[in-house]
Amino acid sequence: MEENLLVKGNGGEKREEEGLRWVLVCEEVKRLGCLAAPMVAVVLSQYLVQVVSVMMVGHLGELALSSTAIAISLSGVSGFSLLLGMASALETLCGQAYGAKQYSKLGTQTYTAIFSLFLLVNSQCGLFLHYLLMRLFSHLFGLGNLGAALAISISYWLNAIFLVLYMKYSSACEKTRVPVSMEVFQGMGEFFRFAIPSAVMICLEWWSFELLILLSGLLPNPELETSVLSVCLNTISTLYTIPYGLGAAGSTRVSNELGAGNPQKARLAVYALMFLAVTETALVSTTLFASRRVFGYLFSNEKEVVDYVTNMSPLVCLSVILDSMQGFFLGCGWQHIGAFINLGAFYLCGIPVAATLAFWLQLRGRGLWIGIQTVGCQLDGGDVRKSRISKMTSSLDNARLPSFFHSPLPPWQTNEMQLKQGSEYLREDIQLKID
Repeated sequence: MEENLLVKGNGGEKREEEGLRWVLVCEEVKRLGCLAAPMVAVVLSQYLVQVVSVMMVGHLGELALSSTAIAISLSGVSGFSLLLGMASALETLCGQAYGAKQYSKLGTQTYTAIFSLFLLVNSQCGLFLHYLLMRLFSHLFGLGNLGAALAISISYWLNAIFLVLYMKYSSACEKTRVPVSMEVFQGMGEFFRFAIPSAVMICLEWWSFELLILLSGLLPNPELETSVLSVCLNTISTLYTIPYGLGAAGSTRVSNELGAGNPQKARLAVYALMFLAVTETALVSTTLFASRRVFGYLFSNEKEVVDYVTNMSPLVCLSVILDSMQGFFLGCGWQHIGAFINLGAFYLCGIPVAATLAFWLQLRGRGLWIGIQTVGCQLDGGDVRKSRISKMTSSLDNARLPSFFHSPLPPWQTNEMQLKQGSEYLREDIQLKID
């Protein structure tokens, strides 16, 4: 009789632990969602500056659309990808530095949310002005493609000016304003140690997609092929802003918790991020497939282009499903792993298969897309990365933080709850929330 009661008691404790875990996961999902929403809006509004130009120019004809696609591809390869990749190092450095300084979780999340919301306002202003400039230069002044390029340039400069003014005069940035000193230059080596792998990781993937535009120009009817691939790439890039925002939010949460010495909570943030990513992928891919016969008209009035885009839509939906998140690598400081995976996935497998399908098997644009997406993303975002993530999340309890963590920053103070593990950690954490 006593043994039966003991078994029931153990079962009750297990159910209690599972319930506590589920509560913590739900709270982390809410926290990530609130943090990611303004980030997604910021990234989306900034990227729409480019997409709006492609949409407007696309209605001028196939030649205008294809030439604009090549111009945007050149600017992405020669500048944007490198700068964005190097800037991604800040997700590791800033996130873990803030965590190491022991800012309260509420203060950190509130500060980040306020900053993101002001970024959203600035980005929306830039997007609105860009639309007016786009109409002015491309249609009223009759500048066509040149007007689109000029509007993009002015809009990006206005956005940068708004951000500088905000950083200089906003009270939300008061804590981060420091005078220029030798310490800024002493930290350059550490910054580049993270920036270079980040740039390599992002550039390798970005350039592989831009290479599709160049290869499409060698196919029969290059205007049509380049135009359709441009529509597909702009669509997938626009939709990627959602998982990118989720990844940035997850990177912030993981970085802060690792910086604060909370590997258990960092692991919890990763699981919550995976749940949000799966949910977002299902919703976006379903919506895109349902509107496959319509969204082509956003970019062109040519029926030939719209029909081709409709046929490519299932492949684009597959790309949304297979596309993977790199925010976790950025948050944990493992950019070099993502760089090696991208090199093997896209350049040793994806691009050769894409060229074979397009030119040898005569699949043309479909072959290029199938090759780079199903092969590259399956290797990059599927089996290889999932196995990497599973190994890394399982090792977060004994996470090795980047070296900058232990040297330039002051040591953080640990408390009893940070040293708890397993069910004991879960119970104490949830008890604090209830109290």
